[in-house]
Amino acid sequence: MSNQSITMEEIVSLCKRRGFIFQSYDLYGGLQGLYDYGPLGCELKKNLKEAWWQDMVYSRHDVEGIDGSILTHKQALKYSGHEDTFTDPMVDCKDCKFRMRADHIDGKCTNCGSTNLTEARDFNLMFKTHYGPVESTDSTAYLRPETAQSIFTNFKNVLDATSRKIPFGIAQIGKAFRNEITPRNFIFRVREFEQMELEFFVKPGEDDTWHEYWIKERLNWWQQQGINPENLVLEPQKKDDLSHYAKATTDILYRFPHGLEELEGVANRTDYDLGSHTKNQAELNIQASVKDNPDSISKLQIQTPGEKPYIPFVIEPSAGLDRGVLALLVDAYCKETLADGKQRTVLKLKPSLAPIKVAVIPLAKNNPEIVAIAKEITESLQALKIGRIRYEDTGNIGKAYRRNDEVGTPLCITVDFETLEQEPKTVTIRHRDSTEQIRIDYLEITSYIQSQLN
Repeated sequence: MSNQSITMEEIVSLCKRRGFIFQSYDLYGGLQGLYDYGPLGCELKKNLKEAWWQDMVYSRHDVEGIDGSILTHKQALKYSGHEDTFTDPMVDCKDCKFRMRADHIDGKCTNCGSTNLTEARDFNLMFKTHYGPVESTDSTAYLRPETAQSIFTNFKNVLDATSRKIPFGIAQIGKAFRNEITPRNFIFRVREFEQMELEFFVKPGEDDTWHEYWIKERLNWWQQQGINPENLVLEPQKKDDLSHYAKATTDILYRFPHGLEELEGVANRTDYDLGSHTKNQAELNIQASVKDNPDSISKLQIQTPGEKPYIPFVIEPSAGLDRGVLALLVDAYCKETLADGKQRTVLKLKPSLAPIKVAVIPLAKNNPEIVAIAKEITESLQALKIGRIRYEDTGNIGKAYRRNDEVGTPLCITVDFETLEQEPKTVTIRHRDSTEQIRIDYLEITSYIQSQLN
């Protein structure tokens, strides 16, 4: 099934029906641009985060991790450029009062079609708040609009604590907040989301090579998560579209149901951030970097014996976790006609990402012996700590298979009457993608499941 034939409505329906994603505070009419992850959605999200952390941190020798605070010092966002530049152009419809991003419309209101619009004006996307008992300008803080700044401001702390040498990276997964004018396309563009972000510090002059390296690494990684390569496109940003800090950015685009859109960006941020955060604040020009003032003394300079001090350049692969979840759901979503002519919906997720690893199904839930064996198998698999194991006794066997196909469960184990009659005992194992069913020895279940999930 091609992405073009999958609608966002189908994905949204599946997510609500099977407990992946719900509208936040739907009981009260919902909050636009905010979503809650249900029992299966939080598992899929956790599995994707763990896959990223495993490959970005544990499988490398040159990356450390941090977990920075969400509340952000206003001065950090002033000197990073966010206070002045983190904006979107906004217009209002004078007829229906609908508010829109000016760069997302074609001269007319997307709500009523009117061309009677206001002039575009900049709208800052950051959420402002206050800390402490007194609300004043001195107590102003922001919910972070990106996870990057806490990495930059902790660069020296990590360097001193770990004795790292350039090149090396600092990774972080965490919440970010943007007051989007028009949240849209389900969890693609929302006001509260998670980022999986790496800041990789390199020597000036080596940045272009590292930029190309990380573009290839990240493209390959998404393919390794089960994304069809035909649905991924690399697109270098045009000079006029670059962020204020970027020398170059290449976006990894995915064919979502609503079109080809960014899944991850890999940016060359130069020395902008480390330079901006280390100048004397009284003299700081947020549009300049330390290289424009060679005599300034930077706390974040790298001083290597025999070399001139320098501010590292930064290569930043930054992926939206929520967008990643959406891409995985879309890419795995299939409708198939089986050999018996029946239809099924199946999520062909990579087993390591699947929310439920194994479903254990007693064929007769009113038979004490079958139920006892099924529960024993469930507990033995849970003891392996390989992920969520579901004990499934909510319907007949056909419906149980269909339900687990729809949520992406790779394997189903059925305990039936043959299990009781045979010696040694055997059970049926059904594979999600092929629907193939085999019988294996009861004592071999653990090793077989582990081999299949790996």
